[in-house]
Amino acid sequence: MPEPDVAAAVAALDALTRRLRRECPWDREQDERSIVPHTVEEAYELADAANAGDDAKLLDELGDVLFQVHFLSLLLEERGAGDMAQVAEHCRQKLIRRHPHVFGDVEARTAGEVLRNWDEIKRAEEGREPGIFGDVPENLPSTLYARKLLRRASSAGRDWEPERPLAEMAEGLDGFDAVGELLLAAVAEARRLKVDPELALRAAAERFRNEIEEDA
Repeated sequence: MPEPDVAAAVAALDALTRRLRRECPWDREQDERSIVPHTVEEAYELADAANAGDDAKLLDELGDVLFQVHFLSLLLEERGAGDMAQVAEHCRQKLIRRHPHVFGDVEARTAGEVLRNWDEIKRAEEGREPGIFGDVPENLPSTLYARKLLRRASSAGRDWEPERPLAEMAEGLDGFDAVGELLLAAVAEARRLKVDPELALRAAAERFRNEIEEDA
């Protein structure tokens, strides 16, 4: 199988993105604030395709996300704040810096060691907020926010364990706090099983929906 001409395909997409920005009334009106909701939506559709194991849909959704990256990079370029080349180079340098076990002399024999090194390097980078949870976006969906906090804590040697078995968690708590504790415990279990809690909950909800619709 011949090696794909990645550079030519990316250059063609870049040219198309620029033309849309010039000639399409809708694209001309957009800025990063109006585009990012579409970027988030495309990312969820990509996650859905990956979770379903649908390669054709995955290919399609990857293209949609790639277009979002090109469009947002073009907005940076228009105001002299960066461009697609700088985005790619910044990403390349960051990946080299965070993989010292590949590009340096650090040893990491397991995926867990790689993640711990990654988090330590990330915390030490210039411009990062201090602390274990620095730069964790607070606008993440709640299950993903909880998973990220749990991972950061684990990397710092502070694994979270529920104080009581799940069956006893609701005792002595009001409904709001009890549900919160149960959900945090569920996210911790999803992390242990290497399952995305957001996608798992969506899949369960979808199964429930299908069951109800089949019985209707």
